[in-house]
Amino acid sequence: MLTSIKLQHFRSYDEAEFKFSKGVNIIVGPNAIGKTNLLEAILVVCRGSSYRVKDSELIAYNQDWARLDAQTEQGLRTVKLKQEPTPDKTYEIGDRVFKRLSLQHTVPVVLFEPNHLLLLHGSPEGRRDYLDGLLEQTQHGFSTLRRDYRRALAQRNALLKRGEHVAHQQIFPWDVRLSELGGRIVGLRQELLTAMNERAAALYGDLAGKQSQLTLHYVSSLPPHNYETHLLGKLESNLSLDLQRGFTGAGPHREDFKVELNGHPMQQTASRGEVRTAVLMLKILELHLIETARETRPLLLLDDVFSELDQERRSALTSYLQLYQTFITTTDADAAKAQFKKQTKVIKIGS
Repeated sequence: MLTSIKLQHFRSYDEAEFKFSKGVNIIVGPNAIGKTNLLEAILVVCRGSSYRVKDSELIAYNQDWARLDAQTEQGLRTVKLKQEPTPDKTYEIGDRVFKRLSLQHTVPVVLFEPNHLLLLHGSPEGRRDYLDGLLEQTQHGFSTLRRDYRRALAQRNALLKRGEHVAHQQIFPWDVRLSELGGRIVGLRQELLTAMNERAAALYGDLAGKQSQLTLHYVSSLPPHNYETHLLGKLESNLSLDLQRGFTGAGPHREDFKVELNGHPMQQTASRGEVRTAVLMLKILELHLIETARETRPLLLLDDVFSELDQERRSALTSYLQLYQTFITTTDADAAKAQFKKQTKVIKIGS
């Protein structure tokens, strides 16, 4: 639980401090006043990075540094960012200083913002990021695995851009490395989707008010069994094509997942309401999976989502949130308060 946060030179804030309740915190104010920046500060303190911008853009304009101090049940957490003499970011938790947060040193948090409502109709990259972001919060070492895969992919692509001048023996070690790392990533993605499928249909039915057959499927051009071996073979057989286009055309960075409702892909056949219900289902599953893996309830950040949902889906969402510390940004505090039976704390920005 987060009890307070102090912001200095962070985004649109010069200096500000906020105190929170353990239940629902409604952050209200006109548009472009800094409501989302406050949610972003909470996310940076908890998880280590922003979902919108790189670290240098978190520092207020014409300032050389920024600082966040958050009080949690476990103690004080501080994030320090600086521009000069070189860009730097450090985390202080208790009396320990870190350059990067491992899973055990993060605070579990789930973010729900309007762009997530486009998850099913958006790009495959968004859905890959959704799966991998959830794995980073539930699987020790996945952040490192993901980072290692990206580095290996960048190395192979750099060689490919040299075209026919590259010898096969220069690329082959990166084929092996990508296949090994890729096999581990895809295995974990498939395990995650299996776990999600255990609850997905029943949860969707509860949200929609009717029982439906709903299933999440991993989408790959390669067979799931012995994925590592199949990927290595694909990289070798596609080498000439990859050299022509200058990038690696197969691997976890090109794959996807789909949601089927009653045997039909939702991306193609579902109504707008069905898609939004499915996205709510995914975010609630995210809450449950993180809570189970971390053995603690995550914080929930809702960035202007209520304005994007109809009354029925607002009620469906809030019925699942009563046990979580929640932070909601909105321009209409009364509309948000009406959704919750328990006490809420209203935090006014720009007044």
